[in-house]
Amino acid sequence: MLEVADIFRDHGAAWRRANAGHVSLGQMKVMSAIEGCRTAALGGHVARCENKACAQTVIAYNSCRNRHCPKCQGAAARAWLAVREADLLPVGYFHVVYTLPAQIAEIAYQNKAVVYDLLFKASAETTLKIAADPKHLGAHIGITAVLHTWGSALTHHPHVHMIVPGGGISADGSRWIASRPDFLVHVKVLARLFRGKFLAMLIDAHSGGQLKFFNTHAGLADKQTFKKVLAPLRRIKWVVYCKEPFAGPQQVLGYLSRYTHRVAISNRRLVAADAGGVSFRWKDYRIEGPGRWKTMTLPPHEFIRRFLIHVLPKGFHRIRHYGLLASANRAANIARARQLLAVPATPKQPETPETSAADEPRVLPRPCPCCGGRMIIIETFAHDQDRHIMMSSLPIGDRPDTRYSCWLAAGSSLARIGPPDRPAVTPSIRSSNVRSTRPHRRVPPSIKVTRSHRPQCSSLSKSKLATKSP
Repeated sequence: MLEVADIFRDHGAAWRRANAGHVSLGQMKVMSAIEGCRTAALGGHVARCENKACAQTVIAYNSCRNRHCPKCQGAAARAWLAVREADLLPVGYFHVVYTLPAQIAEIAYQNKAVVYDLLFKASAETTLKIAADPKHLGAHIGITAVLHTWGSALTHHPHVHMIVPGGGISADGSRWIASRPDFLVHVKVLARLFRGKFLAMLIDAHSGGQLKFFNTHAGLADKQTFKKVLAPLRRIKWVVYCKEPFAGPQQVLGYLSRYTHRVAISNRRLVAADAGGVSFRWKDYRIEGPGRWKTMTLPPHEFIRRFLIHVLPKGFHRIRHYGLLASANRAANIARARQLLAVPATPKQPETPETSAADEPRVLPRPCPCCGGRMIIIETFAHDQDRHIMMSSLPIGDRPDTRYSCWLAAGSSLARIGPPDRPAVTPSIRSSNVRSTRPHRRVPPSIKVTRSHRPQCSSLSKSKLATKSP
């Protein structure tokens, strides 16, 4: 499958040369991380099935774990959702979205940390204030907010997604106040208050010298010019909308899993890439129905530019919690809400030790693809050390001494081969693409050095040895 990493590897070097001096350190680090993700550049480990009748051996390269990498968000999302599942209440949940106008988005691009932070604050304060107003809901609610900075076509489109429970705790803390099943608050009221709060905060940030402007926006450094540019924004409608409630907590979890750790574009949306352009699928929200999905083709350098404009500042938190879900009092607030809703408290999960005992083997989270047994890590290797493994196709009881043999890239002093009950052997294998000053030594006869494209499961019988054995 085509990946963003492939595009970076093919065109990233040329793009960096063409944009030298205009690329931030954060963007360079993101490119480097994505290019090396799950390759020998980051090292990895060798794992073998604990079932001796299988002895399936696999190699896995380390992930970059960068929050902008399309391949590294699945595990992070699952871990985050496992923690947040205990916070869900048996009530309806609403999806509220706050979007910045295009004129503000241009300012935000040169002041990401400041403007994105103001977007969080203004939207959260707006939602909490309107919900606390007795004219609307009159309750203290909880909010989980997620920042997205992109549109479907990778354009700069900052907006905040909020998941809000349909109700909250009364001001005196004595009862739970539920919203109407299909209505939370008026979006027009939210939009007007959000517009006023955000513009006031933005002007204060400008007066405090927190905003910087460059190139065609350098003139905005002047206070009067800045206010003149913002004046028309006070008269237009700002986009705030509230979607219908979810069916239940499980639907909320499924929705959050798609939004909390999403990146600008996923690998599955990529269609094709070559020297002429990168094609990907995008959604035209102006059209209803299946016809809204279209294909766009961009020059490779433009695709890379659009992807990298969504790199967040270092240390910036893109997922935040407010109100009842604020970190300081979340546990107490959730417990009180469950008590008012007459819902039993979620049992506390037993804490698992962070580190295993020294004599316990390290186990992969996924089972053996052949027999379902545990995959034990038998070796780890540092970065830039490739590994290739070939397992014999014979059943374990009928294999000769080569039954545990495997081929590892030459030139590595860490290459260790051997059965679990026999001392490991360190072969010295000369390769045409690896220079070595050590003398060539004959490989021990108990180790069969060969190459294979893919590990084979040990499921073939003796009768198929002549046609299936490598």
